[in-house]
Parts: sequence; structure tokens; C-alpha cells
Amino acid sequence: MTTIAFAGLGAMGMPMARNLLARGYRVRGIDINPGALDALAAAGGERTPGAAAAAHGADVLILMVINAAQAEQVLFADGALRALPEGGIVCLMATCPPGAVAHIAERVDAAGRRFVDAPVSGGTAGAIAASLTIMAACERASFETMQPVFQAIGQRIFHVGERPGQGATVKTVNQLLCGVHIAVVAEAFSLAAKVGINLNVLLEIMGGSAASSWMLKDRGPRMLQAEPEVSSAVDIFVKDMGIVLEAGREAKAALPIAAVAHQMFLATSGRGEGRADDSQVIRSYHRLNGLT
Repeated sequence: MTTIAFAGLGAMGMPMARNLLARGYRVRGIDINPGALDALAAAGGERTPGAAAAAHGADVLILMVINAAQAEQVLFADGALRALPEGGIVCLMATCPPGAVAHIAERVDAAGRRFVDAPVSGGTAGAIAASLTIMAACERASFETMQPVFQAIGQRIFHVGERPGQGATVKTVNQLLCGVHIAVVAEAFSLAAKVGINLNVLLEIMGGSAASSWMLKDRGPRMLQAEPEVSSAVDIFVKDMGIVLEAGREAKAALPIAAVAHQMFLATSGRGEGRADDSQVIRSYHRLNGLT
């Protein structure tokens, strides 16, 4: 049986770990939240005393943490990399800056372990349904080794390159488009609201026109709710659009539209609304335009 050490049992990590258990994998949890470890154990996983214990003898270490700093904490400070057997695979699936991913990969390779850069897209719903999109950058042999694991948690699986950081770049481009799409829908709705147009009617019209997009159809209805259920928080796009801009600086690529979208998410978070659904970036547009 393949043993997987899984770090990061949050809103996406927990259902991913459960899907691996459902496919017959042995899963050892790593998380600072005792309740998350209890939930994993209740689902058939293993509660471990720490990252090193979870990685000891494991075949794969999956990192579904918040950011690169947490990945480094688990790998290097907490001893997971040393405990992982030589030749074992470290699979970073969190959204991180491409440069940071490449740096982590160098340290993993130097330690005699293999590294797979494999961020995901699809959100909590995709994690629960095991329908995530996976964008993997690594040597072809490592990609083939990880295929059964990827198939347990995702449906659209791509080998996007051989060099660590390339997967992170593809995810960064994805988040650039997602963040800009959400922000521009909010901007359009705020313009219509300013002149008194019924936004429910506008949404119906735009949803069937050439202006439609997946984000319009998904976030648009939630923009019309005062307190929608949180599917993805504003602060996630504060972080992810920050990663987009960092990637732009590293590549010396101008990203002016992304920068403006980032500022609108940041303004929403700065008012204390960072935990609101990301559709509520519309509140910042309404404030700019004198609407309530």
C-alpha cells in the first residue's frame, strides 16, 4: 500500500485526503489543528505526532498548505524532508510564487528526494468531488509515478513542463484571469447599479451574451446577495493576486490590470471584510461609486 503524508488538512486538503483514503491509500495527517487530525482519523487516516513522524517511511509527501513559508516549515524546520526516504516524492500542491517553488525544489533535490510542482484549481467543490485540475511540472518519470495519486483527487491532469516553477506559473496565470474576471464583473455591476438598472435582469442578459464568463455565472448571483455563503474568501485573492504580481516582477512582465484588481481585493480586506466571499469585492466598487 502506498503511504502518503499529507500536510494541510483545510477546506481543500481534508476532502483531498479523504479521496485518497477512498482509493485505498494510507494517509498520515500533518496539521497544527488537532480537530483536523481527529477528523482525518475518523475517516480512516492516521493521526501523527508531527511532520517528521508522518513522513518517516512514506512514499509521497503532499503539501497542501497556505503558502511557501508553511511548505518550508514542514519540510525543513519540522524535519519532514529528512524523514522522507531517499528517492521519495515531495509534491507541492499549494498556490505559491514560481520563484519560491523553484527554490524549494533545489533544496529537495539536493537532499536526494524528488520534487513535483503540482498546484491545483477547482476550489473546495472540486476537492470534494475529486475533479480538480492538476498542473504538474517535474521529470516525466515522477509525473508517471504520481499519476494514480493525481487520478484519486483530480480529473484534468496535465504535465506542463519538466522544470519546477512551471506548474506554479500556470496556476498563477489561472489566478490572474480568475481575479480579474471577478473584479471586472463587480465593476460592470456597479456601473449598472449607479444608473438604477436591476442587477438581476442585467445578470440574466449578460449570462446569455458574448460578455458571459464562468466567473460571471458563478460569482454574479452571489454579488447580488448581502451575505452570501463563503465559497472562496476575499483574502485568498489578496494573496493570489499578490503572487501574480510577484511572478510579474520576477519575469519583468507588466501586469497593470492585475494590479488594479489586486488593489480592489485589498481595499475590501482592509475594511475588515477579508473573510467575506470574494464576490463581495463589489462592495469596494459600490463605495467608490457612492452606492450602499
